[in-house]
Amino acid sequence: MCDQEKSSAEHQHQLMVATNSDTAQSQGSRRRRLWDLPHECHCPVIGVCLPLATLRRIVNKSLNGKTVADDYEIHVGAISDCGRRNRLSEALQQELEQRYARTIQLFRTAKTTAAVTRLWLDAIDQGDVAGAFWAALTHPRCDSNLQDGLCRDMHMLQHQAGASVRIDVSRFNALLEQNKLLTRELGRVQERHTRAVAEKTGEIEKQNAQLIQLRAENIGKDSSILFLSNDLNTLKAGVPELDTRQRLQKKIEQMADRQTELENQVRDLKQKLSSVSKIAEVADNQAGTDDVVSKTPENNTFPITLHLQQKTVLCVGGRSGNVPTYRDLVERIGGRFAHHDGGLEDNQSLLDASLAAADLVICQTGCISHTAYWRVKDFCKRTGKRCVFVENPSVSSLARGLEQFSSEGKLETTIPAVTGKNLETVK
Repeated sequence: MCDQEKSSAEHQHQLMVATNSDTAQSQGSRRRRLWDLPHECHCPVIGVCLPLATLRRIVNKSLNGKTVADDYEIHVGAISDCGRRNRLSEALQQELEQRYARTIQLFRTAKTTAAVTRLWLDAIDQGDVAGAFWAALTHPRCDSNLQDGLCRDMHMLQHQAGASVRIDVSRFNALLEQNKLLTRELGRVQERHTRAVAEKTGEIEKQNAQLIQLRAENIGKDSSILFLSNDLNTLKAGVPELDTRQRLQKKIEQMADRQTELENQVRDLKQKLSSVSKIAEVADNQAGTDDVVSKTPENNTFPITLHLQQKTVLCVGGRSGNVPTYRDLVERIGGRFAHHDGGLEDNQSLLDASLAAADLVICQTGCISHTAYWRVKDFCKRTGKRCVFVENPSVSSLARGLEQFSSEGKLETTIPAVTGKNLETVK
């Protein structure tokens, strides 16, 4: 086997050398037909590229009947007719072209003899040589050297296939012996299974007998219970006022349970009363403190003089709960209010449009994302738009930020009282 592989490698090397020397030769672009091939190529083409069943079908169709010859005679007759163009050779040509159309398309990409050789060698490595043999043999760049190399390679591959078949036969025989052993083992397993089933069937019959016996015993017990019940009813009828005594006993038991439940409720109520008393004392103590606190002034006003005649004030950031108060503050001094939460929930892409539409920008730096902060700062720097950065998101901080625009406006407006109580609510 080693000598055979060595000779095959040397042959492939010779093929590469021969094809490299013929690369520059100018040949036609027309592929050869089956009848254009020499006679020595017909045998491997018919024997390898066409299955026997397909070959028999084509021969029967060409002869308009059903041939009675064996496979070898059909093979020899097909090879004889392939030497010239006739009905059978044309049918074989059409079958080969259709069967290996994809491989033929692959070999059309080869423009030189060397390229055809490389595709053939790749097909040998992959083990799929039938289509590659036909495509390479009929290729326009297949010269005499490459043709001989293809036939020699196919001859050796057929020998190797025969050896593989012999190996497969040996393995098949071994599998037959193994199958016989497994069949005998299966028979023994089936015998054991049959015995096990018989044993289980006997056990089931015994259990069914026991079940019937138990049912009979239960029927006897039911009869005994019925007789005892009748005797009990007879005894009850003989004892005067038995039902009344039983009802009174049940009522006493119910009253005892009710008394226990009420005692538990009284204990729980006492505990709750004690807790409420303690809470009331604490509330009374805090009431005095609240009276003192309530006397502190609540109405700290923040008069603001602004110049916001129909100017749009954009507030970027801030807490969502403070937005209504921000809007009321801006609209009371004659401005239009706009808001963007700084990328927390609103889309970042809407920020540039809001900045472009605003006249004044208030940036709440304490409640804004880093991206929105730098975008606001960069936009105002590039456009020269006035922007005030406020750290505290309260209304008073917004009011102080708006006061910074008072020197640039034309209309002065004083904000009505903005109370400290309201500031505490929106913070």
